[in-house]
Amino acid sequence: MPGKYKVEVSVGVFVLICLVCVGYLTIKLGKMELLGAESYALKARFSTVSGLRTGNDVQISGVNVGRVTDIALDSEHDAAIVTMAIREDISLSDDSIAAIKTSGLIGDKYISISPGGGGFELEPGDMIIDTQAPIDIEELVSKYVFGNVEQ
Repeated sequence: MPGKYKVEVSVGVFVLICLVCVGYLTIKLGKMELLGAESYALKARFSTVSGLRTGNDVQISGVNVGRVTDIALDSEHDAAIVTMAIREDISLSDDSIAAIKTSGLIGDKYISISPGGGGFELEPGDMIIDTQAPIDIEELVSKYVFGNVEQ
């Protein structure tokens, strides 16, 4: 009987190690934060956020500096409010510009922030005023196909 228990214990340890590995990969591949990263929240108001999802990247000069954490409707201004978690070591001024861009021709959307030249430093919870909505590729193609392109 001791050999049988030895096999059962080794199988149990193996299964436990596999579960820990699966949990680790789920957190890493899902880009989740286990203990909460050092970041602060900024908001931006866009006329449209078509294609943008929570969890999409926020980039400055092509470098990831944060994530989109929430997208809500501002019915007072008929706009979308995007909340972003920005790394704590990144400081932005009030004249920064946030634009929704596409990686590749039909890839994922992300927010690209162009830091301003000066001005007041944005505090946690502040709003980026200057924004650019995404270019709607479908609308451009339909205008071209149906001959409504302005020259």
